[in-house]
Amino acid sequence: MPTWFRYLLFQVPGWILAAIVLSGLYHSKLIQGWLALLFFLAWLVKDLILYPLTRTAYEKKHNEGSQALIGQRGISEGDLSPEGYVRVRGELWRAVADPSRGTIASGTQVEIIAAEGMTVFVRPVEENHSPRHPERA
Repeated sequence: MPTWFRYLLFQVPGWILAAIVLSGLYHSKLIQGWLALLFFLAWLVKDLILYPLTRTAYEKKHNEGSQALIGQRGISEGDLSPEGYVRVRGELWRAVADPSRGTIASGTQVEIIAAEGMTVFVRPVEENHSPRHPERA
């Protein structure tokens, strides 16, 4: 569903409420019909003007929760044999390592290769892999 359509769907209840209130004011003769219509159109224009400012809040996030951690690096908190915990971006996550690689020692840098629910799957970062940001000599 496109972002602009999602935004409009969220605005519909406000439009309905505005129409009900303005209709009630018109029928109780507190405002004239042209003024009620003008207020309603102003309400619609307000929503159209605010769309560029609020668009990102309505965009669908592709990687949310633990899925956003894939590719990140962390440090093992205790031995992973094969289960334990890793600290990634300051948060502690339940982790599972590939048992065929043996135990991952506490304090080892790991990379998250997959995630499912609140559990991440990790492998140790090998020294022969080139770092993401090579140091300049």
